[in-house]
Parts: sequence; C-alpha cells; structure tokens
Amino acid sequence: MSTSKKITKVVVSTEQPEGDGARVRRSIGTHQLRNLDPFLMLDEFSVRKPAGFPDHPHRGFETVTYMLEGTVAHEDFAGHRGRIGPGDLQWMTAGRGIVHAEMPDGNTAAKGLQLWVNLPKSAKMVPPKYQELLDKDVPKVSSQDGGVRVKVIAGESMGVKAKVSTYIPIYYLDFDMDANKSVEQAIPEDYTGFIYTLSGSALFGSEGTKGEPHSTLVLSRGGSTIRVETKDQSARFVLIAGKPIGEPIVQHGPFVMNDSREIYQAMLDYQMGQNGFENAAGWESTIARRYRDL
Repeated sequence: MSTSKKITKVVVSTEQPEGDGARVRRSIGTHQLRNLDPFLMLDEFSVRKPAGFPDHPHRGFETVTYMLEGTVAHEDFAGHRGRIGPGDLQWMTAGRGIVHAEMPDGNTAAKGLQLWVNLPKSAKMVPPKYQELLDKDVPKVSSQDGGVRVKVIAGESMGVKAKVSTYIPIYYLDFDMDANKSVEQAIPEDYTGFIYTLSGSALFGSEGTKGEPHSTLVLSRGGSTIRVETKDQSARFVLIAGKPIGEPIVQHGPFVMNDSREIYQAMLDYQMGQNGFENAAGWESTIARRYRDL
C-alpha cells in the first residue's frame, strides 16, 4: 500500500537582483535551502530588456530553463543559438565547459524557471549538449474529468513519459489544477523532491500543508506518493524530484565540481581558454552586445 510523503520544510522565495538588471526569486541555493542533492539552484526569474544574463561560463552541471511568459534568446561560444517562448524548454548540459548568454527577446518581460541539476563525477567533463522542446512537443496528460492537467517535462505522470534524457533519474512535472480537485503522484521513496508553487493555493502531502505562490515545499524521503488537493482555488505548481548523487559538492559561482582542486582547475581552464574553454578567448555573444549598445 502506498503512503503519501510529508512536507518537511517550507521556504518562501523573496525577489532579489541577479545577472544584469534581472529579478529572481531564489529558493534552492539560498542559506535557507543550500542544496537538495541532486538540485543546486531554482530561480523564478523575470527579466525585461536591456536587462538579462550576458556572457557567462558554466562547468559540471546542467541548466533547465522552462519559460512561463515571454521569450528568451540564447547563444553560446560553440555557435549554438535559438529562442524559447511560453511553455518551451531548454535542457542544457554544460559538462566540461560552455560560455553563453540568455537575454529577453521582445518588448515584454520574459518569465520562467531555471533549475540547476548537478552531474555525477563521471559526467562532469562530458561535451556540452542541448535538448530543446517546444511547448507543442512536451508530453501532456489530464485526469479523466480534465480537472488536473500535467506537462511531463521529465519523468512520468499518469502513464505518460517525458521525451528528455537525463544523466540521473529525474521528475519535472508542471501541474495545473482546477478548484476542488485532488491528485496523487508517484515518486520513489529514496528520491529528493520538492514542489514550487506558481499561483493559487493547494494542500500538499499527508498532513495537508498549505502552499501559497512562490513557496518551495520540501518532500520527505518516506512515502511513495505525494497527495495534492485544491479547495476553493485553482493551483499551478511544479513538482521536481531526483535520485541523489551522494557525492561531495563544491561550488564556486558557475562551476560545480567535487573538490576544491577541480574548482581551481575550472577557473584556470576558463582564464586560459583550455580543456573545454578553447572558444572563450575573445568571444562575445551578439545578443549581449546588441543589448549593451541600446
């Protein structure tokens, strides 16, 4: 018989500056919720040009950008470029090294979620790659009465599986629930999991913990499902869970490795343009330069 997970901690995210003029609500990655292995950071961002996230490096983890409103243009030093709009998804594996820019595209604010997912030691130096899915290509499923709708970004819900591939098993589900509905979602007992609430209000877990917008609710390891119930309001939230890696985490800004020596090497490689950062020297993205000149 399945048992429902409990909520062990609730953290409300407050808005703060980030990047070049952007505003974010950070939950994971703060002193209240430093790391949730395998997750390193979660930002709910809002950015309007000329603000944005100009050229910056990464090594040792993945970034998952999920757009809620507006459009973001992205470009990297390997020649990859594109645009993602409402409902679109970019799953970027930085691996051994990437330098890229992410800037709003259009006259409206670009809003979304960016999740940082750690990579195991065996994959930290893989070549960088992208998985991009437009909203129309992300699998979706609904309850029989249509009152609970789920976008399956990673993992599985109601028998529907995601299209992305991940280095470690991960669930990333976007729930949109009408008022006076309930749902139970299966999650392996040993996974680290949390819920981030976007709008409305719902009761989460076996004890019915209330979740308001911009809150992170951490799930217990015990229990194999999470129960969610709405009352007089609808609710939208993402449920994210993953199998812990169980390795040391040493982070210095955009570099996440297993020990301090590897962090020093990452900084040196970036500065010297070597071991994955060969294209960094002298590169400047066209999108950041265009916005800088506004």
